[in-house]
Amino acid sequence: MNLLEDLKDYLGFAVAGNFANHLGEAGEADEFSIIETKEKDAPKGMFPFYIKGHDSFLGTYPICDEVILTHGRECDNLQVEAEVALICDFVYESEKIVDIIPKYFTAFNDCSIRVQDGSKLSTKKNWGTNTKGISQDIIAIDNFSENGVLGKYHISSFIKRDGIVCDYGTTSAVKSYSYFFEKLKYWMIDILNCQEDCGPLEELGQFLKYAHNSKGILIAAGATAYTDFGKKNFLKKGDEIFVYVYNAHAHSFQDIMNDMCGMDTFLGQCSKLHQIVK
Repeated sequence: MNLLEDLKDYLGFAVAGNFANHLGEAGEADEFSIIETKEKDAPKGMFPFYIKGHDSFLGTYPICDEVILTHGRECDNLQVEAEVALICDFVYESEKIVDIIPKYFTAFNDCSIRVQDGSKLSTKKNWGTNTKGISQDIIAIDNFSENGVLGKYHISSFIKRDGIVCDYGTTSAVKSYSYFFEKLKYWMIDILNCQEDCGPLEELGQFLKYAHNSKGILIAAGATAYTDFGKKNFLKKGDEIFVYVYNAHAHSFQDIMNDMCGMDTFLGQCSKLHQIVK
């Protein structure tokens, strides 16, 4: 399986506001203030980042496992967004998504532009080729519940700049997402079918017609909160990005640091993404 080629035939969607504090730290809380949710801590909604065949920027395939290209947009404040990506099958009937079946998970960088210009969130998520990151270390989902293997995993992210490694995102347990497992699945089915145009979010039904020619859905489940360094430091050319989704029952945080610093370690049960900003 060539993951990067395979995903060209997937729909790409992401969840907004699925970790406490992330929207505020990303400078997006004001834009999302008009979005009402059924529960206080619910995600705000979903947005597309890749729709094959769409006649806009969304039709550009943005995913890479080696580089992030700035395309001259460094001044627009680019930030890593460290996430778990779910590689899913889906069932589409009568112009509706009726089921989503997560099959694999992996480390993902939903890299984003931070200019607040009132545009839809999706316009800040795909500004050309090689503007997203995914690890090819995909891990099978045995059971999409807290009792499954994914419930043991944590997300960490780092930037290596001028030879110095800094934590970029707050290391977080996957199960500390506001919505995850079955609750996230059924929420996503509802949102994909029913989300209306409001503020930074788009009506999503317009994109579902492309489901007819899609193998599956790639879902970025939401970004972790930032460390102090991550809040204040945007990406520069030459930066190295590391995102790990690792089994915290099998590996310590020190194991992850050792791996990133090039020490001779073996990380099984881990999905690692390493990109260079160019």
